[in-house]
Amino acid sequence: MYLASRDSIVLNFNPFMAFNPDPKPEYNDQLTRATNLTVSAVRFLKTLRASLLEPEVFHLNPAKSDTKTFRRLIRFVPSFLAWYGAYLVSAYPLDMSQYFRLFNSTRIPKPGRDELFTDGQARHLLVLRKGHFYVFDVLDRDGNIVAASEIKAHLKAILADRSPAPEYPLAYLTSENRDVWAELRRQLVSEGNGEALRKVDSAVFCLCLDDFPIQDRVHLSHTMLHGDGASRWFDKSFNLVLAQDGCAAVHFEHSWGDGVAMLRFLNEVFKDSTQHPAVSPQSPPAAAADPAAVQKLRFQLSDALKAAVSKAKRKFDETTGSLTVACAQFDRGGKEFLKRQHLSPDAVAQLAFQMAFLRQYGQTVATYESCSTAAFKHGRTETVRPASVFTKRCSEAFVWEPSRHSAAELQQLMAKCSKHHSQLTKEAAMGQGFDRHLFALRNLAASRGVPLPELYLDPAYGVMNHNILSTSTLSSPAVNMGGFGPVVPDGFGIAYSVHDTWVGCCISSYPGRNPREFLRCLGKSLHDMFDALEGKPIKTASG
Repeated sequence: MYLASRDSIVLNFNPFMAFNPDPKPEYNDQLTRATNLTVSAVRFLKTLRASLLEPEVFHLNPAKSDTKTFRRLIRFVPSFLAWYGAYLVSAYPLDMSQYFRLFNSTRIPKPGRDELFTDGQARHLLVLRKGHFYVFDVLDRDGNIVAASEIKAHLKAILADRSPAPEYPLAYLTSENRDVWAELRRQLVSEGNGEALRKVDSAVFCLCLDDFPIQDRVHLSHTMLHGDGASRWFDKSFNLVLAQDGCAAVHFEHSWGDGVAMLRFLNEVFKDSTQHPAVSPQSPPAAAADPAAVQKLRFQLSDALKAAVSKAKRKFDETTGSLTVACAQFDRGGKEFLKRQHLSPDAVAQLAFQMAFLRQYGQTVATYESCSTAAFKHGRTETVRPASVFTKRCSEAFVWEPSRHSAAELQQLMAKCSKHHSQLTKEAAMGQGFDRHLFALRNLAASRGVPLPELYLDPAYGVMNHNILSTSTLSSPAVNMGGFGPVVPDGFGIAYSVHDTWVGCCISSYPGRNPREFLRCLGKSLHDMFDALEGKPIKTASG
């Protein structure tokens, strides 16, 4: 689904997740935080490769399984029996096969279908700043982490580089159509840039240092979702981006893995960098750090390649310039209140999206919610289809005829939506969804020369897969917010999180949709539902 797509991966596929600030304000200095996040990321790499990273486990009964006692006991159970031991206490180990692609990995453009490349032997970090490429080792020859003071010294030297930005920043090419980029990369290699590209591809990860502070959540979203295009290598498994004020995020390429793996990385790195920082703001960089340890990569560009970079930049600026992002925080309540009402917080959020779109546009549309299938070996995702007859009836009752229903009746309609949504989510997580099965059957038919079955030609199938509302949620104490682009030109990209006492939402769209008005309608929908749950009458829009 990802590697064969020829569309640009920027906005169409790559999402971002932003870290919360370090709770110690002085540690949010760009140099200090970049050093600490880098060291913690490499600590995660070492733990992962030593098979010491604690497995991902879904705990149905945390009181029994999510305990130190159980973890101590399960260590002594032979590996071929460990799954059964966990199953007895309702703990389900999740697939972690994606994790090896976290580091030293890059998506390589190829004609027709891209490839994933991983070089686990490489020891260097790639740093992008103002369109320039730098590399230096973060692991020594024995596989140990380079001293944090040296890493800090190298990053300080990069931040002190006053070289003007290159006239033709190569990174723009990673935002191109994949077939176009594949041909341009072939030209780059044929013109002597193969070794430099190899260093980019094999780097542990890409650290991006921006020269400006973050102004607000909208600015944060644009910066981390696409940036200026000159200082991101969009093909890397992930870019760790740091603004001048220490605001940090990961921007990741989606073909190798999903948000669950990236969130685990984010959680571990945030915890380690804040609780066990490698350096303090007062820690001096290594005085004897070798200036030659930092290598600046040079690329030879022909006139044709320079023209291609300029063209890619124009397309990038045009596309990202057409994207509107709006963010909001609903502070009236969250998980705690909704669970007391015996409602699924996620179901209520999804119902609110249906209600908001109905209020804004007067209709119900195809809606996508991602759901992890990591309970299965090599599991990726399945689709939850939140738009249902239950959400339609409930939305129409709230939006078009609230005065005709008592608070108790509205509560009952919400309860039905919650029950149905929870069932859909459970089915999707357990492999009982239909989207991935139909996708697989379609690809099998094509690969075997079977004529496309009529189902796929049905207009309803086309409508169903034109997802105007594309939604995804991930929440964690480490995460400030996240975001992604719409999946269709006339759609909304909705990243949301339901916290204990509030609901957060980041919405993106292209011209033709108004995300700010959608957020206004969303706020109205949430307030109406909370009023109904508190037994209050629903106010009309004019009231």
